[in-house]
Amino acid sequence: MTTTDALGRAYGYADLPRLMGLMTGDEKHGPAATSTLDVLWVLYDRVLRVDPGRPDAPERDRFLLSKGHGPMAYYAVLAAKGFLPVDWLPGFGSYDSPLGHHPDRTLIPGVEISSGSLGHGLPIAVGTALGLRAQGLHRPRVWVLIGDAELDEGSNHEAIAFAGPAGLERLHTVVVDNASAVHARPGGIAARFEAAGWSAVTVDGRDHEKLYAAFTAAHPGRPHVVVARVEPKDA
Repeated sequence: MTTTDALGRAYGYADLPRLMGLMTGDEKHGPAATSTLDVLWVLYDRVLRVDPGRPDAPERDRFLLSKGHGPMAYYAVLAAKGFLPVDWLPGFGSYDSPLGHHPDRTLIPGVEISSGSLGHGLPIAVGTALGLRAQGLHRPRVWVLIGDAELDEGSNHEAIAFAGPAGLERLHTVVVDNASAVHARPGGIAARFEAAGWSAVTVDGRDHEKLYAAFTAAHPGRPHVVVARVEPKDA
């Protein structure tokens, strides 16, 4: 699907490499960004209920990028979907640009959290889901994208262990698995979540139809995780 920005320019998935190529600053964490590209596009193009014209709408879905140390794909998708001007992209990483090496929620429309320090996004997502429930806001869904290496952080396992028994069915986690984790998981990543009462599915992280099917799978009464496998970081 293509979308049109404020100047009438239309962008689709095929434009994302060009948009990412506009960001030429140093320390780009290229593999961290490219590993998330397809997941981000499918979410923003077909799944998330968000509106660039109303980025703070109470009924919006919340998307949290925990894997914030490689945000170029995120910025490219946000630009393609009209949340920020494409003209911002060439300034990526410069001292006066809102597009830093880690996204800043106070500077970029549509960004829910400032992130990049590993292990924060999933606990924040759990708190967000609890907060929405406490406010009686039952329509918004909470999505968080983490990297497999973040599962080396204990804070994520506390969040995983809490969310399942709490029945946070509005909580969705996407683990982009590019074989970066130091510690292996017995039975694989999905099994770790399933042991805590989550619904879980593992798919090809480059296949848009399989990603969409996994993102929209029913999981009544349980939080849901999608493990999106992509090529290893050093491949």
